[in-house]
Amino acid sequence: MLINSSTDAFQPNLFGNDLLQQLDPADPLLHLSAVIPWLDFEQAFKKHYTQGLGAPGKPIRLMVGLLLLKQLEDLSDENLVVQWKRNPYYQSFCGMTEYQPKLPCHSTELIHFRKRIGKEGMEKIFQMSVALHGRAAQEDNVNIDTTVQEKNITYPTDAKLAIKIINRLNKLAKFHGISQRRTFVKEIKNLRLSIRHFRHVKKRSKARKALKRLRTIAHILIRELRRKLPQTCLFECLQAQFLFYERVLAQQPRDKNKIYSLHEPQVYCIAKGKDHKQYEYGNKVSVASTAKGNIIVGVVSHDKNVHDSHTLPEVLRHIEVSRGSTVKTAICDRGYRGKSQVYETQIQLPKKPLKRDNRYQRDKKRKQCRRRAAIEPIIGHLKSDFRLSRNFLKGTLGDEINLLMAATAWNLRKWLIAFFWWLLLIRKMVLS
Repeated sequence: MLINSSTDAFQPNLFGNDLLQQLDPADPLLHLSAVIPWLDFEQAFKKHYTQGLGAPGKPIRLMVGLLLLKQLEDLSDENLVVQWKRNPYYQSFCGMTEYQPKLPCHSTELIHFRKRIGKEGMEKIFQMSVALHGRAAQEDNVNIDTTVQEKNITYPTDAKLAIKIINRLNKLAKFHGISQRRTFVKEIKNLRLSIRHFRHVKKRSKARKALKRLRTIAHILIRELRRKLPQTCLFECLQAQFLFYERVLAQQPRDKNKIYSLHEPQVYCIAKGKDHKQYEYGNKVSVASTAKGNIIVGVVSHDKNVHDSHTLPEVLRHIEVSRGSTVKTAICDRGYRGKSQVYETQIQLPKKPLKRDNRYQRDKKRKQCRRRAAIEPIIGHLKSDFRLSRNFLKGTLGDEINLLMAATAWNLRKWLIAFFWWLLLIRKMVLS
């Protein structure tokens, strides 16, 4: 059941009414809350709630504001609700007119709200962040690049996956009350020690035998559970799970479409070719920003590790949906070789000048390709400041939501910085 936001009360002191009268009216966060179209979100998201049924839900403005603050301040769900209780500016940003000494909601309610509005709702929030910049987001030229959004998984090894499968099978047997002939818990401890020295020349054969023994143990437990579990429960619930485990145990180092994580099977490996980090495990994402204003106008999360040139149609389509206009020129790096035009957009790559180009055209292309490097620090800020370096949200939907919210936070931070300098200029003019 949906509860509407209340904005009628006023507070004369900290423990009474009217919270806004005690805060700094020049704070950029308060001005940002004044320009965000909260009513549009309430009209768009109220279809996800039932009228008169269920427990009372939290106001939509509160939940959307919490999602924005989470990405802006790089906070987890648990830390966010605690900081919201301690910070009156956060409370005012989310539409509170009275100081709230309690937590706004349980941290798990943010998970339910993200699932409730889904990718469509996050797209609407991202489009709002683009529209705040007005004409600055309507540039004809954009810079496009790809990066990796790493998933919250450990470095995958075959031995680690085998041990996790064995632990899951033992928990499954205990849950169903099955008495096992042997759990192999003590033997696994010794095998784990043998695998630690896999790179040592003299101990490599011992580590290989330990890995083979781990796979054998996992198969033994699977066969035992198949014999002892009721057939109805097996084929309805657990057969797909056992087949998945057998696929993980059978894969070899050079196989394609490998499984790198049991709880995130859609993760794939992206080779970076860099000394400090040769491989990253997650998904490839595309980021498009305006050439002059550095406003992110398009982001796409890719399910498969495709060549960069094959990602251009999706990115350009998303730019058109996000800001309502097409792109004339997309400036990319040499990783996008193979495409000179996509739809009506010209693809500009750094290359040798054409003989037919005059001096002005050569200088223009060179400046555009030099300016393309501005998207690299944008990606760096998305990873270091806005939670793109490690994605804690589950599944493919989590990849898309985390990317959209990180880009939204970047655009909002750009707006806050622009407002700060505008306010500083106004003060200088008044003092002079």
